[in-house]
Amino acid sequence: MERFVDRDAELDQLTACYDSETADFVVIYGRRRLGKSELVRQSIADREDAVYYQAVESTAQNQREQFVETVTAQFPSLQNVRRDWEVLLEALGTEDAVVVIDEFPFLIGEDESLPSRIQRVWDTELRDTGMTLVLVGSSISVMEDKVLSGSAPLYGRRTATIDLEPLSVGDAREFFPGYDPETAIAAWSIYGGTPYYLQTIDPDQQLGTNVQRAILSERGLLYSEPEFLLRTELRHPNTYFSILRALAHGRRTPNEIAGMTGVESGSLSTYLQKLRRLRLVERHIPVTESPTSSKRGRYRIAAPLFRFWFRFVYGNQDQLRLLGDDAYDELVAPELADYVSPLFERLCQQSLPALIDRQFTDLGQWWFKEHELDVLGLTDEGPVAGECKFTSRPVSEGVLADLERTASEVRWGAEPADGAALYVLFSRSGYTDDLERAADARDDIRLFDLPDVIATGGRQ
Repeated sequence: MERFVDRDAELDQLTACYDSETADFVVIYGRRRLGKSELVRQSIADREDAVYYQAVESTAQNQREQFVETVTAQFPSLQNVRRDWEVLLEALGTEDAVVVIDEFPFLIGEDESLPSRIQRVWDTELRDTGMTLVLVGSSISVMEDKVLSGSAPLYGRRTATIDLEPLSVGDAREFFPGYDPETAIAAWSIYGGTPYYLQTIDPDQQLGTNVQRAILSERGLLYSEPEFLLRTELRHPNTYFSILRALAHGRRTPNEIAGMTGVESGSLSTYLQKLRRLRLVERHIPVTESPTSSKRGRYRIAAPLFRFWFRFVYGNQDQLRLLGDDAYDELVAPELADYVSPLFERLCQQSLPALIDRQFTDLGQWWFKEHELDVLGLTDEGPVAGECKFTSRPVSEGVLADLERTASEVRWGAEPADGAALYVLFSRSGYTDDLERAADARDDIRLFDLPDVIATGGRQ
C-alpha cells in the first residue's frame, strides 16, 4: 500500500473546492512520481459523489468508453447518456459531481479538440452548477501549453491550481524515522522528496543497504528510473544524458558543461531550457542580482535521485555489475560526503527563515570570481551570510574569519543592504572550543547543527 505523507494543505484546498456550492475547476500538475494520483484519490476517498478516471494511452474511442464505464459505475442513472465528452460532463454537472481526470495529457494526445470542448461545456453549462472538475497531469509541457497558458482554450477557467512539490526533508524523514540526522540528510540527498522513491526505503535497513538494493543493483526498482523517465519525455535523449552527467559531476556554467559534453554553446541553451521545463534542471544566480538580467547563471540538477544516478550509475553499469553487493561501499561511500555537500547547502538555505527571526526579502547563494557564500539572506536588518560544512572535522574560528572576509566582498546589484551582517555557520561535526567561545561572546554569530536543519528544512 502506498504511504501518504503530508499534503495537508493540498487536501484542505481540494476539500474546500468539493464542498463549495459553486463550480470549481482545479488543475494539478508537477513532476512525475510526486504523488499527484494518490493525492486526488485520498481527497475523494470518502465521497459518494466523486468520479476518478485514470486515463491511459489508447485510442480516443477506448478512452471515452472507459470514462463512460467509470462514470456509470458511480452514477448508474447516467447509463443511457450519449457517449460524448460534452454530454457526459453536462450530465455530471447536474449531479454536482466531483470529476477527477488523471493523466489528462493522454486524452489530449488522442484528441486535441478536447480542451476546446471542455471549455465550451464549462462556459455554457458547468460554471452554473456545483460541480468540481479536476484535471491532473505529469507532462508539465502539455499541461502548461494546453491548459495553463494564455493561448490555451481553458485559460482563465480554473479556480485553483496545485503545482505539487517534492516533500520537505522533515516530511521525507517519516519514511526513515530511525535514521540519525546525518543519515537522514544523506538519504534525502539521494532520494529527494519524491514519495515514489522514498517508498523503496526499508527503514529497518541501513542507508547503504537500501541504496544498493534499489538503485545500484540492476534488479533494483530505481536502477533504470531516470533513464526510463527521460526516454518517456524526450525523443532523442542521449545529448540530455551527457548534459545531466556533466551537471552531476560538478560542471555548473554553460562553458563548463559544453567543455565536458562537446555540445556546441549555441545549441546548449536549447537543451538546458528543455531540461528546465521538465523541472530536472534549475538555473540559479547570485542572490544580489536580477533573475531577468543576470548573465552569471549556474545550472544544477533539481531532483536528487537524478543527480545521484548520473554520478554513480550512468556510465558505470559494467562496474556496478562486477562489484555486485560491494558497489555502495566501493563507489558511493568514499564520495558520499562530497556528494551530499551541495545538497546540504540547499537545505541550510531553506532552513534559515525558521532559524533566524528576520523577514527575508531574498535568499540563496552569492559568488563573484573566487569569492563565494554558501548562504546569503537579504533582510531589512542587514545581510545574513553563512557557510555550510558537511565535513568530518569540527568547524574552527578560521572558517568564521574566512566567512567575514568573503561577506565583505559582496557586490550589490543595487544599494548595499543596511545594517550589520549576521554570520551563520552550519556544521555536520560540531565546532571547536575557540569558535564556540567567540559565538558566546558576540551577538552577530549563530551556530547550527544537523538537527536544526532537519527540524526546519523546507521543500526542495
